[in-house]
Parts: sequence; C-alpha cells; structure tokens
Amino acid sequence: MNTSVQAKVNAGAVESRAVLFGKPGIGSLVRVRVPSPGAGEIRVRLEGCGVCASNLPVWEGRPWFNYPLAPGAPGHEGWGTVDAVGDGVVDLAAGDRVAFLSYHAYAEHDIAAGATVVKLPQQLAGKPFPGEPLACIMNIFRRSEIVAGQTVAIVGIGFIGAALTALAVRAGARVIALSRRPFALEMAERFGASRLIRLDDPMKALNEAKQHLADGGCERVIEAVGSQEALDIATELTATRARLVIAGYHQDGERRVSLQQWNWRGIDVINAHERDPAEYRRGMQEAVSLVASGVFDPFSFFMHQFALDEAPAAFDMLARRPRGFMKALIKCT
Repeated sequence: MNTSVQAKVNAGAVESRAVLFGKPGIGSLVRVRVPSPGAGEIRVRLEGCGVCASNLPVWEGRPWFNYPLAPGAPGHEGWGTVDAVGDGVVDLAAGDRVAFLSYHAYAEHDIAAGATVVKLPQQLAGKPFPGEPLACIMNIFRRSEIVAGQTVAIVGIGFIGAALTALAVRAGARVIALSRRPFALEMAERFGASRLIRLDDPMKALNEAKQHLADGGCERVIEAVGSQEALDIATELTATRARLVIAGYHQDGERRVSLQQWNWRGIDVINAHERDPAEYRRGMQEAVSLVASGVFDPFSFFMHQFALDEAPAAFDMLARRPRGFMKALIKCT
C-alpha cells in the first residue's frame, strides 16, 4: 500500500489542542476533534505558527471582532507535517513537511486546501518556516519592482520591513529605513540600510530624509506600518512618477490620502496585499527557494518562541515589542 493510500486509511478524526480566544486578552487551551481532510484537502500536524501583527487587534478586542473565535483562529502562519490527505490530492503524502495557508493554526492540527501547500526541502529540515509571512514579503517585493540604483524608503521596520530591506539591498538599491524603535533600525543597518531615521517626530524624520534625497523623493516607498501617520510620511517621500507600495495592514477604519499629491506627481500606488491563494503559494515557493539556497536567512528574526499554552505571553510581547523583538513563533508540538 503506497503512502498516500495508507494516509487515507488512517485519516480518522484526531483529538487536538488549540488556542481559543474567548475574550479580548484571554487565550486558553481547549481540546477539539479535527476531522479527516475532505476532497482536495490535507491535515497537518503543526510544528509551529508565526504570530502576526495583524492578529494584535483580535487580541486587544477591537470592536469589529466577535468572540469567542473558532479554536485555533486567527493563526495563519503555520508549518508542519502532513498526517492525512483527502481524495484528489496526488502530490502530497503523509510525512511531507510543508508550509501552508490556513486560518486555525494556533493548534496542534489544522486542515488546509492541498492547492495552498508548499513542500519544504531537506535543506530546511528542523528549521521553523512560517510560509505565509515569507510569501507576503516576496509578493510585496515583486510588486515593488525594485531594481539596482533606486533609492527605496521603507516606513516601518518590523519583520516584514527588515526582510524587505535585505531584499532591496540585495537587488542593488539604496535603502532609507524609518522606524520608532532603535533596535529595528539596528536590524535594518545589519541588512544593509544606508540611512537610519527615527520616527519619533514625523516632521523631523521627513526633513532628515529629504536632506538625503537629491531629486526630492524616492523611486520606491514601502509603507509597512498600517497607520495614517505612516501613510502620510510615505506619500511625502515618494518622488514624481515613482511607486508607493502599501504593505501595512490597514484595518482600523478609513484613511485620508492626499490625492492631490498622488495625482500631481503621477504616483503609482500599489496595494500589495494578495487575496489570490495561487499568488500566495507562488510567494511561498519563491521564499522556500531563496531560503533553501542560502540567499536569504530569516531565522535570525525568530528570537522569541513560545509553547502553545504560552500564546498569551506571545501576544503580550507582540504588543510591547521590547528591545530585541522582531517576530514571535508559537511552537505547537
């Protein structure tokens, strides 16, 4: 009996632990039954899941969320090992180590569509690989169209901003990094940023940045915060006929934009958030290739790891962002 058939035979429901966000600021472990995967699906025994900054409003209890959430939600940065496959899945088998897209990955098991899964090669054995945010980074970089010789401003140096700094420098661009956190700027410098600017005083930061821009603006500006202030600063830094890339996740209401400036300068404005699973998978595949080949090393970002029952501590650290923090991972096994 081949591995795929054996997986289907053994694909009964399993008992699993998952984090349940019952109320704002409250996360507890519950036991759930995770079913057999359906047609076109796989079930994954999770190794871990990244903690995404976009989940922080859920933790804090912003008014547009309803509680309790489903067990494991809103975890979407999971990786692990396939333990069962559904009918119609022909390129995956039990035992394959994978990164994948799903939405209940703060748990020991999760179900994912087979079409959203990417195998992890032997070069990444034993290493954490939150594929979804790495796919975001690759998709943002691709849509930014950064080439050698450009000046690129990155407004907001978290995990995504720091990684984009590394990729932009590798492409031959000059990077100006802007952040409120001194440690984040140190990370940007480590990855090759040529100019570091504190964002404590936005007007001062803008004036400082513009002093280093001979033509008055940057060919590429990536807004990676998700706030009105960051969007305003990014607009001001974007040169005529340049590209403004919105990578920050704006989820707390409406935004004002200076359409007069966008229009007068002929700025190309790119919303770099993907919603096509195929594009996400493509980004994951690109990330796997880049990391496996040794060209890009994301592992230095994963400085803080927590057990599944320590999820509240992970979110507390994400909210505080103490010195040394870039990206938290939850170990699910």
